[in-house]
Amino acid sequence: MLKQKPGQRLAFLAEADVEILAECLVALANGDGGLIVLGLNENGRPTNEIWEEEAEGALLEAARLCRPPVPTRWQQVETAQGMLIGIEVPRSTDLHTLEDGRVLVRSGPANRPLTGDEVRNLANSKNTAEFETELVPGARYTDLDTAIVQDYLDRREQRGQARTLSTRELLFEIGATDRNGHPTTIGILLFARNPQMFFPQSGIVFVRFPGTEPRGEDGGIGYGRRDEINGPAARIIERAWSIIFEEMRVGATVNQLEREELLEYPRFAVREALVNAVAHRDYRIQGRRIEIRMYSDRLEIISPGGLPGYMTLDNLVEEHFSRNPRLVNGLYQWGYIEELGLGIDQMIEEMAQAGHKPPDFKATPHIFTVTLHNKRQRQPTPKWTKSMNERQTRALTYVRENGSISNREYQQLCPDVSAETLRLDLVDLVDRGILLKIGSKKGTHYILK
Repeated sequence: MLKQKPGQRLAFLAEADVEILAECLVALANGDGGLIVLGLNENGRPTNEIWEEEAEGALLEAARLCRPPVPTRWQQVETAQGMLIGIEVPRSTDLHTLEDGRVLVRSGPANRPLTGDEVRNLANSKNTAEFETELVPGARYTDLDTAIVQDYLDRREQRGQARTLSTRELLFEIGATDRNGHPTTIGILLFARNPQMFFPQSGIVFVRFPGTEPRGEDGGIGYGRRDEINGPAARIIERAWSIIFEEMRVGATVNQLEREELLEYPRFAVREALVNAVAHRDYRIQGRRIEIRMYSDRLEIISPGGLPGYMTLDNLVEEHFSRNPRLVNGLYQWGYIEELGLGIDQMIEEMAQAGHKPPDFKATPHIFTVTLHNKRQRQPTPKWTKSMNERQTRALTYVRENGSISNREYQQLCPDVSAETLRLDLVDLVDRGILLKIGSKKGTHYILK
């Protein structure tokens, strides 16, 4: 706690100031909740010790300034620097205001008032979180995949969440089931064997186009590849990433005598955009799935549902509001989200460091699109690649961009495939007159014929 900096979900207060405390209570409750620490200055250094009686009195006075009152839990925490007071503020389904009518939210490490339009948008979004805990008609506890649940519990423990409850008790605590074990929306999305049986819109469609427009290689209607991705949230994230990775161009550079892989798009940027789409889409919108469109010059990830709450394109980097807070927390505990609220700015930074244009964000009332641009246009794929498997197509892309490929480099491109299968892939390309084999034994490499 002392090592973290104040931010979207963490506030440090040097003193038990009633008005400032009330502002923090309202701001955190209107967003994704968080923690207030009494007894630390803005730099995280301990100040004068605050006693329990003083903290309790200030919290009661602050609650009277909030409309409606903000529920909290607090406790005294002993540290090497002294006693601190931690106040846990849960995300609220109510819209909270101060006594003077101001509606506040967190903006980075500060609180800011919302405008009239922002207040209306936030009020309209407050009831969407209840959708997560609605019981799913026809769903039973046996629809949940015990292996998926166990994987979640294991990852959760690795993040430092001690296991003190039974599996059923924990699923109820996180909102995945009711007390009788009946699955909720969030329970189905996270843990069901086949969530699409209940929510057909919860899958992903991946489409790769050979050029810069949604057309096939002959200029007509068509695509180079199309995949439908189904399963619980964690599995569709992994499968979608795997497909994108298969289709990305891979280059190489030498840094201090070591070969480094260069991906067409930064790994973090792609995964962040993908995880955000799964975490923040509006699952109430039926008939439309998340779409991933890969063109020769860009990658588009299109998510059903506009920006939630008071979020706009202007405050996308500094602020954070979750449409699906339980799903977001589940993916965070699972390890798919590193730190809540910090992904967009890191995505922009990763793209810049890799020499790419910044990501483009586009929002309409019903669609949110993230576009990642690559540095150079992908060359048209030769027509003879249609008869090849995906590994061979990937190998040829590598040869066209790097001049040649060796058996070892091919194995690095396809690490999950046996060496013999990859050898036969290359032999087939040589036999068909597409590649030319150069050298022998360890010096063997292949070039375009």
